[in-house]
Order: sequence, then C-alpha cells, then structure tokens
Amino acid sequence: MHRTATPGAHPSAGAALALTTAGVVAQAHARSQSFGLQPHEQADLHLLDRQTLAWTVARNEALCAHARPVMETLAQQLRGTQSMVMLTDAQGVILHAEGDDAFLDRAGRVALQPGAGWSERSKGTNAIGTALALGDAVQINGRQHYLEANQFLTCSCAPILDPQGQILGALDVSGDRRGHSAHTLALVRMSAAMVENHLFGKVYEDAVRLRFHARAEFLGTLMEGLAAFTPQGRFLAANRSAQFQLGLSGPALAAHTFTSLFGLSMGALLEHARRSVPTLLALQLPAGVSVHAQVEFAPRGGVTLPVCPDGPAEAPPPRARPAAAPGLSSLRYLDTGDAQLAQVIERVTRLLGRGVPTMILGETGTGKELLARAIHNDGPRARGPFVAVNCASIPESLIEAELFGYEEGAFTGARRKGSVGKIVQAHGGTLFLDEIGDMPLAMQARLLRVLQERSVAPLGSTRQIEVDVNVVCATHRNLRAMMADGQFRDDLYYRLNGLVVRLPALRERTDLAVIVQRLLRAQHDSPAADSPIPVAPEVMALFAAHAWPGNLRQLSNVLRTAALLAEGADAITCAHLPEDFLEECEALAQQGRVVAQAFSQPAVPPADGARAAAPAPAPAPASVRPLGDVAAHALQQALDAHAGNVSAAARALGVSRNTVYRYLRAQSCRS
Repeated sequence: MHRTATPGAHPSAGAALALTTAGVVAQAHARSQSFGLQPHEQADLHLLDRQTLAWTVARNEALCAHARPVMETLAQQLRGTQSMVMLTDAQGVILHAEGDDAFLDRAGRVALQPGAGWSERSKGTNAIGTALALGDAVQINGRQHYLEANQFLTCSCAPILDPQGQILGALDVSGDRRGHSAHTLALVRMSAAMVENHLFGKVYEDAVRLRFHARAEFLGTLMEGLAAFTPQGRFLAANRSAQFQLGLSGPALAAHTFTSLFGLSMGALLEHARRSVPTLLALQLPAGVSVHAQVEFAPRGGVTLPVCPDGPAEAPPPRARPAAAPGLSSLRYLDTGDAQLAQVIERVTRLLGRGVPTMILGETGTGKELLARAIHNDGPRARGPFVAVNCASIPESLIEAELFGYEEGAFTGARRKGSVGKIVQAHGGTLFLDEIGDMPLAMQARLLRVLQERSVAPLGSTRQIEVDVNVVCATHRNLRAMMADGQFRDDLYYRLNGLVVRLPALRERTDLAVIVQRLLRAQHDSPAADSPIPVAPEVMALFAAHAWPGNLRQLSNVLRTAALLAEGADAITCAHLPEDFLEECEALAQQGRVVAQAFSQPAVPPADGARAAAPAPAPAPASVRPLGDVAAHALQQALDAHAGNVSAAARALGVSRNTVYRYLRAQSCRS
C-alpha cells in the first residue's frame, strides 16, 4: 500500500516516541535476562586487543571514512555537555570516539571506549545494543539501562544503513544522565542520515542519481529522497526518505524502473541531465504526489550519456574488457573448476564494492595480479583506472617518487613539471600493490598515512591531493613473521588485510587441463580462438607430474613457446617443449640420476669378503657400450614390455615418469 508523503516530514518522525516507551525498554530487559545477565553485575571492561581492533577498523574503512567528519561536527555541537560521540560496527563494537576530555575518564570505567562491545548480549539494555536490535533509533536514559553500572548514563543511538538497507554500524551520543536532553536523539538521527547519504553518493557515483522532495527548498537537505538507477532505467537503490516518499520498501522498489515510478521516460531524464544548467524537474510519485527533482549523472570514465527508453528490470550489458586478455579479467573466467579457487572467488565476490581492502597471498606466479584485475573489473570501480605497482621491482631510492609523485625540482634528475604518482593515477579506481612485503619501512609509514587521510603530498610540495582508491595488495611472503621481526608495520598490515585470500599453487589445483586450454586460447592469434592446438596425452601427463615452481606464469611461458614450435603440427608433443623445461623436470625428479645408478652395476658380482675399497677402474674395452645407450636400451625394453605404458615402465625401472618422457623426446628428435 502506498503512503502519501507529508511535505517536510521525516521518515522516522513519530517513531521516536514509540521507541522510548516502557514497552520497548521492557522487551529489551527481557532479552537481557535471556542472555543470562544480572542487573547488579560489574561492568564488563573487556576490550579488543590493539591488533584485533585495528583489523576491525580496517574492515569498516568506508564507514569510518564517511562517519568521522560527521562525528567531528556533532562533537563540536555538543562541546561542554559532558558527553561523547561514538561510532560502532554492526555488532556494536566501538570503532572511534570523540568527546569532552572531562567525561572520557568516567566513560572508561564502564568500557565506553574503542574496542569495547556494546551489544545487548554483553551490556544488556543500552542505546547502542538496543538500537541495533531494533534497527531504529532509540534513547536509553538512566535507570532504563539494564545494568546498574551503566545507569549514570543517558545515551542516544541511531543505526547506519547501507543503500540496500543492511545495518553497517551505529552512531551514538552518550553522556551524564543529568545532562539528558530529548533533542540529542534528533541530532544523532540527522547525523546518521548524513553518513548514509554520503555513503549512498559514493556507492552510486557512476549511476543516474535522482534527488527529489515535495518541497523544492528541501532539496540538498537531509529530507530529500535519493534514488539511483542504471542508464537503462533499472532501479538500484533508494535512501530512507525516498522509500518513505515513494511508499515502497527497498525490496518492493527492486521490481520497478524509473518510468514506472515517476512517469517519465529514461531518455527524457538523461536528455535533461545533458543541459549545461539543468532546471528542476516536475515529477509525479505513484501515489499522485508531485515532487521537485534534480538529476545527476557524471560517470568518472567519461562515458557518453545514452538516450535510451526504459527497458525491463534486467541486468546491465557486460562491461567492455581490455583487448589484450578479454576473458582473464573477470572472476567468472578465473573459476575453472578447482574447489580451492572457487572458494576464493566466492568470498571476493561477496565483498565487491563494499570498500573492504583485499590481501592476496600466494606463491610467485599463482595469478595474484589476474585476481586483482578481476576484482577491479567486476566491481563498481571498473570505469576507473587500474594501477599496478610492483614494490619489489622499484629501487628503494625511487619508490617514494613513483608512489607519491613529485614537483619540478624536487630532486636532482626530476622531470620538468614533475610527475604524477601511482596513487594519484589510481584515483577513482584500484591501486594494486604487488609484493607489498618488499616495501621499505619508511614507505610503509607514508602509505599508511595516505590511506588514513585519503590524501597525498607529492615530493617537494606542501599541498595535499585528495585521493579515492580501492587498495588490493599481494605478497608471497609471510607478513606475520615479518611483523614479528620488525620488518613490516603492524598498523599497515591491519589496515590492508580486511579480506585475506590465498591462491593455491598450480601443483595443488585440480583444474590443470582447463587452465591449459584457456591459456592456449588466450594466446591464440585468431580472434575466434575457439580451437587452439591440442596437447598430446603424454605432454599432459608430463604437466600433471611436474611441480611447477613458477606456477601459472611458468606454464603460460611453456605453452607459448610450445605452441609456436608446434605451428603446422597436429598437436603439441614432447618434441615441442622447451629444453630448459625438460631439464627442470629431470632435475626435480631426483636430478635425473636414477637411471645411471640403475645401470652402472658391475657385470660380475664382487667375490665374497671383498673390501669396500675397489681398485682403480681399468680402461673400458672397446666393446663396452656407453652408459647412455645402455640406459636408452633398458628404457625401450621396459616400454615394449608394458605396451607403451609410461607409468608402468617407470615403476619397473625405478625411475620417474619425467625421465621416460625425456627419453621419448630425445628419440623423437633423433628420428
């Protein structure tokens, strides 16, 4: 059922009184009792340790970044009121706090500080825990707190929701109950709405955004409705005020298009957005209420505004991929059937666009950059730049200039007009820091500062350049061990590892055949690339037995060389494999010495009682065959005896399969 929006009304107006009734408090007390809490219990002073708190803050990086400016403003408004402003995560853990120094000591007595959990389960009825349980703003004053230790407080809290309506955290103001004011809850509610609107604009900055309200003077205020659509008109999200004015919940809105909600075609809306000085639009809501609206659409990638009619609520067309490797740059393409990799992709996919930094672990060559590019291309920043920096390949003396940029004359040899650093180049997109474990300690401190302040100062300059980047890191090193040795900063580690995934080594994967085919298809010169040259069974058996110390990178190079050598042939055989690769196979299979040992036994056994020390060997007669010929003959006999079964022949001789394959290749080359 549609509701008619009342001009100037807030979506939660009238709910505040309901939430402070004795009934709500009684229900919260009942939940507290069910958790086994007793009112007279001592305050729970447990705090997260420093590292865990740092990790928790890093996981909520986007929330903290948008909430802190609002918190600073709110704290200034409440200065001198014996109170403090706090931000929590969705579980009620305090992430950040600001307030009067005079009140902080009293607050610390009940663990009202960063690192403390204030869910109802741990603290009973309190504004933070109860607001998160209700999903709405609430004020808990004095004796309404379940635990007697907290009854000196008056607390007002409002949840912060993401554009999909999920609770991200909460904003709370707590102070001495003697300073209780009914107006504090309204301030907290408005501040939470500001954070939500900031997040909304950031998440959907590349979408078509509509601002609307029945009263034109409310546009640009917290009362305005915000809605986001694709250029094709498909609904994406709406803030609380928009849902209230439209009379529909978020899930109900998902079935709509722009035209079905506002009675105007998407083409006409985008045409209006093209105007140099757009005027206000007059639109009509489903309930018949007229509203004033502003439209915003300015993709960072410079995409031309399309003029298109509304279509059905369907997925947008696939993004254009880089021409060099169209398939390898998507998460779907990277899923080749291995269970370990599928789990990695599933975890990464769930956090796309959530602002959580990603740390990719794995051996050299396992495809860490491929995964980073796929995260970028499948996420909301796909139109922005992807800038990769290999921290191990840049000399220590140059890494600062490469990352942060420099002004003209900053140092000897500096380019005229200076240089834009990699971090600034990645603005609006993704910064991939490969081999982050090799970054010098001094640079780690500067990088941490950039990530915290979201701004960078080029060398030789005092000006700060604001940057907005999603950071993905990768390393093959053990960063925890490096932290213990003082080689990697703890605070930077916990800032970067919001989501940690490990890519399996190639030898651990079960999808080798699929990988080989996809690599060959990607390397194929034909645009169709649907039928790359096949790989002979004996080559696939050799690949399966190999340890692949260079992982995917090594396999790709081997296949590239083999495919070129096999041009005009029916399949890639052992004869087309690079010599150094075959030598490596033999070396990894006990250095290829087993055959020589097997066939270097003396023709006549030593007499009984013979001493271990043997006399110097006499010169071999001319009739004695070279050891290599003896070994080759034995290998051929074993193959003949086992009908060409390489594995059976290798077991009979006590050698590796790789040695047998090397022999086969040698024979092929001789013929």
